[in-house]
Amino acid sequence: MNPVALEDLVHRLDQALPQTQCTRCGYPDCHSYAHAIARGEAAINQCPPGGAEGIRRLAALTGDPVVPLNPEHGVEGPLRLALIDEDWCIGCTLCIKACPVDAILGSNKQMHVVIDEDCTGCELCIPVCPVDCISLKDVTPGRTGWAAWSQPQAEVARQRYRDHEVRVARQQREHDLQLEAKAQHKLEHLEEASRLTDPVQLDRKRAVIEAALARSRAKRGA
Repeated sequence: MNPVALEDLVHRLDQALPQTQCTRCGYPDCHSYAHAIARGEAAINQCPPGGAEGIRRLAALTGDPVVPLNPEHGVEGPLRLALIDEDWCIGCTLCIKACPVDAILGSNKQMHVVIDEDCTGCELCIPVCPVDCISLKDVTPGRTGWAAWSQPQAEVARQRYRDHEVRVARQQREHDLQLEAKAQHKLEHLEEASRLTDPVQLDRKRAVIEAALARSRAKRGA
């Protein structure tokens, strides 16, 4: 398949996925799963949030036969949203960092809250909570898979995930630059900043800092 056709297929497969970004398919996000399907590296029955209807949508695009959902990846179910118990929340912010669509609000040592309309039910906040204060509430009883989730919701979730990725990447760049600046300052003032006085030891430390700076800049450039 030529690159243009491949990217078109990836786009259409991605559009057919619910965009919960739950990683239960075995890939880091829905787009990665779509890419793997297009390249023949993943089966079409690995998405529990999409369920049987999702498999039918993917089969129509790939020409693959409709098969049951692979139980190794989970089971089809209703949409369940995260709920934080304010009496137990310690404000650790780990759930905020884990949420792929920024649907949790809060700050350090302050009680967090889930924005229901933005939560995709990905469940990624559950395992990271150190005090087990997050539960799931069923908001679509009797409806599962795509019957419990709409295309407009998927589009919003996709955009929120993209915005989340941009924000995380920007924060990482800013963090890396801050570390580089500190290392550069230490390198430029090594003699007065270090407790070492032996010139040989100072040269060794200087070489270590220079190597670390070079690695950081190369990584940022890549």
